[in-house]
Amino acid sequence: MKTVRRRYLALTVDSDEVPISNEFMDAVWAAVSRLYGEVGASRAGLSLISYDAERRLAVVRVAHVAVDMVRAALATITRIGMRAAAVRVLAVSGTIKALRHRING
Repeated sequence: MKTVRRRYLALTVDSDEVPISNEFMDAVWAAVSRLYGEVGASRAGLSLISYDAERRLAVVRVAHVAVDMVRAALATITRIGMRAAAVRVLAVSGTIKALRHRING
């Protein structure tokens, strides 16, 4: 049986108003589905690990085979909810601990 390897992406949200976590994940799922369809979105294994509205920072878990797909989909996000927005990838890591170390220096 194969184990699912995961990667963690640290993301920043650039927007005039900070979206709530549900709006953010809806936009991420919609972007992945638009580019890769429902099958591609299901293979991505997207999951929101943490969302800090004050720092505009999110940590998302994805399957390691889908990292490039998710990064491409994130680049297509121009709106979250009804507001203009952009999502940038700060760092990618295999563990949350290493990711937090990269972000916080």
